[in-house]
Amino acid sequence: MKSPKHLSHKPLVSVNDYDKVDGMYRNNTDAKALSIGYAQYDNNEIAMKVWRHVNGHWSRQSEELPIHRNLDLTILLLHVLFDEAPNPDSFLVKAKTLFSEDQEGGIEEIKKYYQKNKSFLEPRLKELRELLNKMK
Repeated sequence: MKSPKHLSHKPLVSVNDYDKVDGMYRNNTDAKALSIGYAQYDNNEIAMKVWRHVNGHWSRQSEELPIHRNLDLTILLLHVLFDEAPNPDSFLVKAKTLFSEDQEGGIEEIKKYYQKNKSFLEPRLKELRELLNKMK
């Protein structure tokens, strides 16, 4: 399914038919497309969106996040998976939230989840690494 062009978020590029490649949910998901486009909250901003389609309609539960928040979530995940302390300039240090005592149980749950779903997650992380290595 193609991402819609008539709604508030205006896709510039899309991954259509995302439901066919949605990791362990492939062929059984309401996430039908991914896009990067003009944000629904501000046409001067660009955001990333997961398009969900339920009962013949685009769902209001479709998620849109600014690009920096998508990157911040990925950075947080990688710090958790690799037990690597963030550098002093990291947004995580500034937020003072990474690896606090009350999060240790959650960190272990995330690592278990990663191990359980490694076949879906690892190829995506490798692709991310390859693309980041190409940056200069």
